[in-house]
Amino acid sequence: MREIVTFDAYATLINFQLGPTTLEVLADRLDLDGLDVDEFLDDFRVMRFQAVLEEYRSYDEVLHSSLEKAMRLHGLPYRTSDGDALVAAVPTFGPFPEVPDALRALKSRYEIAIISNTDDDLIKQNVANIGVEFDYVITAQQAKAYKPDRQTFLHAYETMGVEPAQVIHVAQGWEYDLIPTRDLGLRRRVWINRYGRRGSSDYQPYDELPNLSGLPALLGC
Repeated sequence: MREIVTFDAYATLINFQLGPTTLEVLADRLDLDGLDVDEFLDDFRVMRFQAVLEEYRSYDEVLHSSLEKAMRLHGLPYRTSDGDALVAAVPTFGPFPEVPDALRALKSRYEIAIISNTDDDLIKQNVANIGVEFDYVITAQQAKAYKPDRQTFLHAYETMGVEPAQVIHVAQGWEYDLIPTRDLGLRRRVWINRYGRRGSSDYQPYDELPNLSGLPALLGC
């Protein structure tokens, strides 16, 4: 029986430097009196999550609209070029250091795939930056839905021609990946807890690792 390991991409495989990049783009406006930069970035993160729960639109649009809302909430003047710069930066992000070797080890036994909340044209260069060939790269654009919507996962399994019981899913995203996959009948789930968050017994069973370096051994490679 085919065995497939699926991965979330951004912040799991790709060092998704959206926060620092946002601050670089807005550097000329961050001296606003009373602005709490950490609070602003957190609101931007929340608004991106809220945006993907709405009717599907491209990830390009999600970044533009959620950045504009966060900036307006904090009194920062928004320019369309701000969103353009952020979108343009996404394909430049590369992998975490341990990722390529871990993926190469896994390919000795498993098919590997990406299931990502992004657009096809954005992730193409991110995948190239990793330097490892994937059997499938499945995006929200293809599914016309974003994680945590289960449609995204179900579309991926249909595309790959597998049942959930053949799939091991690996992800950093708790609310995007670990929560919605609890009852999908997956063979195994692995949480890459890069940021030391607290897990939950309500969403067990899952394995937990701090990064991908220990994943090949965990999965028998």
